[in-house]
Amino acid sequence: MFKKVLKYTGLVALVATLGACGSDSAKDKGSESSKGKDDKTIETLSVGFVPSRDPEEIVSATEPLKELMQKELKEQGYDVKKIDITVGTNFEAVGESLDSGTLDIGFIPGGTYVLYDEGAEPILTATRAGLSIDSDEAKVWNENKPTEPTDKQVDSYRALMIAGPSSKGQAVADKVNKGEKVSWDDLNNLSWSVMSSSSPAGYIYPSLWLNENYDKKITDLKNIVQSDSYGSAFARLASGQVDVVLTYADARRDNEENWKKEFGRDKSIWDETNVIGVTPAIYNDTISVSKNSKTMTDDLKKALQKSFINIAKTDEGKKVIGIYSHEGYVEANPKDYDNERKAQKLVQDAK
Repeated sequence: MFKKVLKYTGLVALVATLGACGSDSAKDKGSESSKGKDDKTIETLSVGFVPSRDPEEIVSATEPLKELMQKELKEQGYDVKKIDITVGTNFEAVGESLDSGTLDIGFIPGGTYVLYDEGAEPILTATRAGLSIDSDEAKVWNENKPTEPTDKQVDSYRALMIAGPSSKGQAVADKVNKGEKVSWDDLNNLSWSVMSSSSPAGYIYPSLWLNENYDKKITDLKNIVQSDSYGSAFARLASGQVDVVLTYADARRDNEENWKKEFGRDKSIWDETNVIGVTPAIYNDTISVSKNSKTMTDDLKKALQKSFINIAKTDEGKKVIGIYSHEGYVEANPKDYDNERKAQKLVQDAK
């Protein structure tokens, strides 16, 4: 998956209703039997979403999540009186609220988690349908075109460097397909379409790939064009304005129809494009919890993991998480985001 100030209105510091502390008195010892139950009564649990879509659309789509969470957490032994859902003014706002403990749970990209990992902890990674190809080798992607969706759920995706129909792009792709080494000069002679510096697939991970393979960064390339969307990037690729686009692995599927209809090409996008570079896996969005929340406990984390996994299996739950193109969840491993940490450091050092 992927610093803003969250709308704190309605985001109250949340405190679980805790049972009475034990003491040596017989009276206090007698209350121990009810302590476990009280510990699992929560007045308010706050959930924050990043504004990757229109905030009003997110609020509307996630409204059913309140009842779904209460029902599932009840199954795990937790009585949650209220679920408070908000949408941050930006990505960093949700990260900062998790860091400060004013937010209990956040639906955030891996990049946001990494920026705030001192105060945030990923408990789940989102899954989506995988692709028929998941190789480190560009040649393998070219030999097995087109890529197709599969029934297998995966927790990560690749970013690709895709060369287009220009003579320069085709020349480098030909080298890749012959198994020849592509030099830095070969790459630096191309015109590259990149996305903003905060884009994992369109900037951050390709920069990591350049660093690991050529000890270079995107900013070292002499011909860079920043595109405002992947659609406009492919339009430039089709017209020959750029030789290479940096994009997510199934972007060609998303632009397959436009390649001919909108961009005016005679042949298919699969015939006219080739992969010349493949990044390490980019792990999907996270559901993270605050390390500084007064409500969060290890037991509650486990209950939340089970609850969200179960919610994602229901028809109503699928509609809710579909707002972020999530299809399911698996337990997260913070180490999965180590490449994200490397990539973020490269971007920061380049500024």
